[in-house]
Amino acid sequence: MKDIVFAMLVVGGLYGSYNFFIKMASGGIHQILGAVILQVVAAIVGGAILIMLRLNGQTFTATTSSVLWAVIAGIAVGLAEIASFYVFSRGLNSTIGIPLIIGGTVIVGFLLGWIFLKEPISLTQIGGLGLLLAGIWLVSK
Repeated sequence: MKDIVFAMLVVGGLYGSYNFFIKMASGGIHQILGAVILQVVAAIVGGAILIMLRLNGQTFTATTSSVLWAVIAGIAVGLAEIASFYVFSRGLNSTIGIPLIIGGTVIVGFLLGWIFLKEPISLTQIGGLGLLLAGIWLVSK
């Protein structure tokens, strides 16, 4: 469990940094160009890791539906990156934009899991979602 918690903290730190770096770049680059550069660099990093793992004997399998979902996720993240570059290029402060983006991500992911995957939710989780919404509202003021 400690490994999972550590990994989640790393992911959160990387996503927070990623949004901050988009904010830093957005004032001097067209949003489409910025998103394409970001995606190309991400593909190079991911490809290099994939090659290293393969050279160390790792095998990879994928179902057709998993590949399709990965493609759909790629479309969503590509559009999200373009939108992020756009809103930050319009002067949105990172102290407002990043919490709104991350909070919105949590809310949408929560609802999609509940509605489409039929994942169970508890009153505690609903309360946490309410606190998140309140936090988003307070940050946006």
